[in-house]
Amino acid sequence: MVTPARGDSGVVGTHRLPRLVVSAPASGHGKTTVATGLMAALRRAGHVVSGHKVGPDYIDPGFHALATGRPGRNLDAHLVGEGALVPLLLHGAATPEPAEIAVIEGVMGLYDGAIGREGFASTAHVAAVLRAPIVLVVDISSASRTIAAVVHGLASFDRSVRLAGVILNKAGSPRHAGEVADALEATGVPVLGVLARDDGISAPSRHLGLVPAAELDRARSVVDRLADQITQRVDLAEVVRIAQRAPDLVAEPWSPHAALAASGWAEPAGVEGERPVVAIAGGRAFTFRYPETEELLAAAGLMPMTFDPLTDERLPDGTAGLYLGGGFPEVHAAGLVENRSLLADVAAAVTAGLPTVAECAGLLYLAETLDGTAMVGAVPTAAAMSPRLTLGYRTAVAPVDTVLAAAGTRVTGHEFHRTATTPVAGADPAWLVAGRPIGWSVRFPPGGEPVPLASLHASYLHLHWAGSPQVAARFATAVHDFAGRRWSSVSAEVHRAVPEAAAMAPAIGTADVDLRHHGDAEIETGMLDLAVNVRVPTPPPWLRDRITATVTDLGAYPVRTAAVTALAARHRRPADEVLPTSGGAEAFTLLARAARDVVRSAVIVHPQFTEPEAALRAAGVPVQRLLLEAVDGFRFHAERLDPDADLIVLGNPTNPTGTLHRADVIAALLRPGRLVVVDEAFMDAVADEPESLAERRLTGLVVLRSLTKTWGLAGLRAGYALGDPTWIAAMAAQQPPWSVSSPALAAIEACSTAEATVEATAAAHRFSRDREMLVRGLGELGLTVAGTPATPFVLVDTAGLRPATAAPGWLREQLRGRGFAVRRGDTFPGLGPDWIRIAVRDAATSRRLLAAIAAVQDRGAVDRSVMPPTTAARAAAPAATSD
Repeated sequence: MVTPARGDSGVVGTHRLPRLVVSAPASGHGKTTVATGLMAALRRAGHVVSGHKVGPDYIDPGFHALATGRPGRNLDAHLVGEGALVPLLLHGAATPEPAEIAVIEGVMGLYDGAIGREGFASTAHVAAVLRAPIVLVVDISSASRTIAAVVHGLASFDRSVRLAGVILNKAGSPRHAGEVADALEATGVPVLGVLARDDGISAPSRHLGLVPAAELDRARSVVDRLADQITQRVDLAEVVRIAQRAPDLVAEPWSPHAALAASGWAEPAGVEGERPVVAIAGGRAFTFRYPETEELLAAAGLMPMTFDPLTDERLPDGTAGLYLGGGFPEVHAAGLVENRSLLADVAAAVTAGLPTVAECAGLLYLAETLDGTAMVGAVPTAAAMSPRLTLGYRTAVAPVDTVLAAAGTRVTGHEFHRTATTPVAGADPAWLVAGRPIGWSVRFPPGGEPVPLASLHASYLHLHWAGSPQVAARFATAVHDFAGRRWSSVSAEVHRAVPEAAAMAPAIGTADVDLRHHGDAEIETGMLDLAVNVRVPTPPPWLRDRITATVTDLGAYPVRTAAVTALAARHRRPADEVLPTSGGAEAFTLLARAARDVVRSAVIVHPQFTEPEAALRAAGVPVQRLLLEAVDGFRFHAERLDPDADLIVLGNPTNPTGTLHRADVIAALLRPGRLVVVDEAFMDAVADEPESLAERRLTGLVVLRSLTKTWGLAGLRAGYALGDPTWIAAMAAQQPPWSVSSPALAAIEACSTAEATVEATAAAHRFSRDREMLVRGLGELGLTVAGTPATPFVLVDTAGLRPATAAPGWLREQLRGRGFAVRRGDTFPGLGPDWIRIAVRDAATSRRLLAAIAAVQDRGAVDRSVMPPTTAARAAAPAATSD
């Protein structure tokens, strides 16, 4: 296991890191699929795996991250220098936790590097620097004994290169593979495994290579299939032994703090305690960036926050800098343009002087048009697809002072695009490459107040900031400066819009609502249930069969081994990080009992499921409430937390608001001595679970999951906890023996299979469509749905439809009189009686509800004079009755 780097200067000395490099004779032999499969299979076998890629490639590390559960990292001698390869390897393998083995995927053919530089930056060169053994992947589909000659040539071409084994790919038959293996015996290079031609281990591609993992709805199933095939057909034990034979490394792990210090960085004076936000584009359209970029920004006192230009309606609160990396905006242009709210927000921010770096895809996003489609328009250029692929490393020089570099700064970057742009008048070049201008440095506002330097840096050139930490320091300085100017000039306006007491201080409350109230209390015989959030009234047939089969064994005490194993495999965790529970309620009780002697101050982020607060209060744990606000869609603001809180509980997505919070923001709450509990009871009902922390192995993190909602198991009680093994053990110590029944354990095991995951994902996508129809219909009736719900329920503010003479909660009572049960909002801290939570059902059921609301309006029960004009107009319009 690698020794973790600590402090600003890392740990100098000897580091033990088992490792290997996956290479091939040439591109197309299956390096990516085999390397990714190895990572996933090793992780499934219980190893903590760190994934790395030789070269500048962004797409392969995305699959590596999916396979390992941690960031994929690049090792590029061109971009960071030969001397930084080992430090970056050690850093990546130690972050966020020490890895037990590192798998490094090569680039092109084994000896292919920079032309004219005798293999510099080739896989063989990097493997030699890392002192790592090489596993060769060879496509044998068109040859047999000749493969042995190829392997022998690769092994003998450079005697300093150690080929430790070979994996044969695309074998036509066992006889074919045997012929190759027999011939290879003479080379002394052992065969570690054979993959058949029809094993189907491949990933889809497009005009710039593989499709990024973030863009594939089935990416997880692709990686799972790779893991299955590698586990079955490759000798993993021997692979581990090869990696363990790699010699120790003597080096200082790379540190973002040390890199900044070496560049001359000095954090400017700012507002004490503030960490200016740098908004970083992510999601399907922006998948290309190096993790070290965000680490350098964080080390410079900034708060990197990822946003999705396809779905987020505005930049993160407090944004003082913007980083738009690479990706495929040309593929997602239609979706980007549909998000008009964000386009306008970005345009306003950039043209107001927000420090902005736009690399390649970011440049296209900021352009006026992309293939004729109107984009942000901050850079007055037109971009379009080109028949010519531009690809290669570049040495660039800053011709003038920019937000990213001082004049004369020399950097190494790379270009990789198939688009072209038109010239921009009146802007300085971003870079000069062999005297040729690339990109633009744009000053805003044009003709307005003078600013220190151009605030927008946009070009096709990708940089690895670990190789040029001075650009990180330069950009961070600009962000801090902008934040200081913004805070001093607009703080009064912000405080007028959001009162300081409400915006910044945690709301401390007592048990002033019925914390034990549940949606089933709303239901009476004959009522249509829109109050309880269970997807189906009974489990699907295959699950019923599994549960029923346990009846004959009820004379024996429950055995949880199979359920634990299934959960560990499902979430890629060791068994000691998994605890089956009798539903979410038991999990919160166990947690509260485990915390009562060690937690001094707990914060519950409300509105949310009330059982955590009830359990903590029952255990005697002091509880504060942080109340989120409807005005911004119940978004979570970490800066409002009590900094002394050592337990934080947050639902994600939150019940009842439906808000899906950002995983990186939640993970950033972790610190020594603090426990962060994330209630993911509804995460399996969110399509593709984009913000789940269930597979993040972080100290101090516990994630609670429920099978009740998706699988119709409310009466059975089945759930589980995942996370920090110390806390999982503490919860287990509070759990009564055999508290989880045999039927529940069988259900947990069955719902953890790949097939069940696929079914749940399909159901989540159906829910998404049904929810959109319901939200649209409610809006047309003048009802306000909170935020952008991601759940199989929506939270609705009905105050706008309440007549002046009616009591709060009037519409809920009107619906009850018409046979519709919805969940009352005033049973959640922070909500009043005019809030209701409505479960998403099929379109026909939602149309019945909408018709009932419309009938209330048609009877004249609504006093439209008390509504805002736009709401009154919608309420007067005919109700939508179709989707």
